[in-house]
Amino acid sequence: MTKHKTEKRAVRERMAKTGERYTTARHYLLDLHHPESTNGAADPAAELDLTATESMVEDPAAANWVEAPGMSDEAIQRNTGMGWDDWFAILDEWGGTERSHREIAEFVHNTFAIDGWWAQGITVGYERARGMRRKHQRPDGFSVNASKTVAVPVARLYQALVDETVRDQWLAPGTLRLRTSQPHRSARFDVVPTGTLLTAYLVAKDETKSSVQLQELKLPAADEVDPRRAFWKASLNQLAALLTNGT
Repeated sequence: MTKHKTEKRAVRERMAKTGERYTTARHYLLDLHHPESTNGAADPAAELDLTATESMVEDPAAANWVEAPGMSDEAIQRNTGMGWDDWFAILDEWGGTERSHREIAEFVHNTFAIDGWWAQGITVGYERARGMRRKHQRPDGFSVNASKTVAVPVARLYQALVDETVRDQWLAPGTLRLRTSQPHRSARFDVVPTGTLLTAYLVAKDETKSSVQLQELKLPAADEVDPRRAFWKASLNQLAALLTNGT
């Protein structure tokens, strides 16, 4: 068992005995015995062990989750400095179950300097684990994602998305109506047949390879998620074939 797992087990045992919250129990067990780990800083992020590395249990019932949060504990740990166990304890103590989606996301972003995308991911994962939202659900409906890496420069991939003449070669004409775009980075569309929104995020892997991630928003029902995901995966395969094979 790693040092962090041993420490967290001790914290949970103290919580069970005393009824203390996570951060309080941790402070008494760990911080008071390791004064060098706190330097008197008032920054709450500095006081809440941003280096914890314990992996979470994947079984929602075993972890006392209503539903699994979605992203893996490893990904959350690597990109935010804390795993789900820590984030859930912090948000529970803050009163997260009584807060709105926006309030939680702003708290994570402002208090811990977590960038917007990961702050949203933490918020959605917390809401799912605490039964505040269903899988793929957002405040304005449901969402679905699909992604594809293509062996072309990002400029060419971007053109295939925003240039209507090119887009009509891999997607039925009139499916998308461009709203806004940032060259070689992102584009937003109205999905005309469904009345939903689509955002495309582009990343240059190197000079000859790039990727696109599509996110369709405002789906009205959960049972539309899988069909729409299948639709966008097939569409991205058509896009890749057009760009790499010219067919």
